[in-house]
Amino acid sequence: MTHYQKSKVFLHLATLLCAVGSISGECEISRCSDPSTCVLSQRRTCKCAVGYFGDLCDQVATMNVTCGKDFISILVDEEFFKYYNVGIEAVHLTNASCRAHREEISGSAYFTVHTPMDQYTACGGKPLEKNITHIVCSLTLMSDPPIYGNIVRDPVVQIEYKCIYPYIRRLSLAFPIISFSSERMFKVDEVDAKVEMSLFKDHTYNEAFTSAPTIKLGDQIYVQIQVTEPEDFFHLKVNECWATQTPQANDKSSFSHTLLVNGCTNDKTTSFGNGTAHPAGRNGEGSTVRYSFDMFRFVYEPHSFYLHCTVHLCTPEDGKSCIPECKTVSKREVVMDEQARGLLSYGPIRRELPVRPTTNLITLVLPLTVIWTLGIFLLILISIAKAGNRRHDE
Repeated sequence: MTHYQKSKVFLHLATLLCAVGSISGECEISRCSDPSTCVLSQRRTCKCAVGYFGDLCDQVATMNVTCGKDFISILVDEEFFKYYNVGIEAVHLTNASCRAHREEISGSAYFTVHTPMDQYTACGGKPLEKNITHIVCSLTLMSDPPIYGNIVRDPVVQIEYKCIYPYIRRLSLAFPIISFSSERMFKVDEVDAKVEMSLFKDHTYNEAFTSAPTIKLGDQIYVQIQVTEPEDFFHLKVNECWATQTPQANDKSSFSHTLLVNGCTNDKTTSFGNGTAHPAGRNGEGSTVRYSFDMFRFVYEPHSFYLHCTVHLCTPEDGKSCIPECKTVSKREVVMDEQARGLLSYGPIRRELPVRPTTNLITLVLPLTVIWTLGIFLLILISIAKAGNRRHDE
């Protein structure tokens, strides 16, 4: 672990422990001599200081938060919950369906919750706190209080924990490896985000075109639009996609063909996803959108075309509003924040011309040459024969 990561984890832990003060245990006043472990109130009651528990406030609340690229997890010592008579079946996040489970690590037992970022809002994550330099995600681990008949006496264990993510700025290499693609920088609530559109050679999406693609009629075109910075934070919705004969997206002087409207397919050969049952690549469900359509050409020159797509960036709290409603008869367009919208263009995409049948021409030329040669040879033989006959007659 790097020094930066260590300091970041410490910051998360400090934030987490500050939220535990409301459930600190009582202690004996006569033994409250260390203000770092116990605190006397004006009512002459004794409470354990933040981060400690037990009758003597001598037990440290061991907790750890891990802030991953696409998940947040918390690990709490089982002894902490035992002190408050809380079992694993009673521990969960704000949404009770996001429950904790027990895990043993190096002989010690912990209660832990692992929350993928795509479930952050559903599990009760608080609205993101944002400033110029960081994004703060906040979750709450809580317990159901023990019930005695029809009353509750014990306090609810409630632990708020946070992950602080720095905004990822765009970096440039001295000699970057650049594929043939289209990219655009967005700024959403002071967050810099980069979105890239590329074309790939087949359905595996492993190899992108590195120059203007040339594709046969009848073959499929595989398009990927992806939020590359920051990774796995924004969800991406592709609103409209269309093709034009010129690089200008709104050129009315030439032909155009529409592929997507309001995030839904408008061309019968167009489909979303990566060809599997996995949701990766579907519109509005993650940071990557993939779709494909059959290659075509315009009736009149130029036959090559340029692809244009308008996209929208969604934050985790947007939830299902980022996913287009395509099953209804009328497709409605959701009003979106203008700063989170943008246009990407790619091209030209050229049609691969069929190979001319040159072998047929060769097979025709060769017999004609042979016939002419034989004809000339026969004429020479006939001339020689006639000359011989004349000499014989003389």
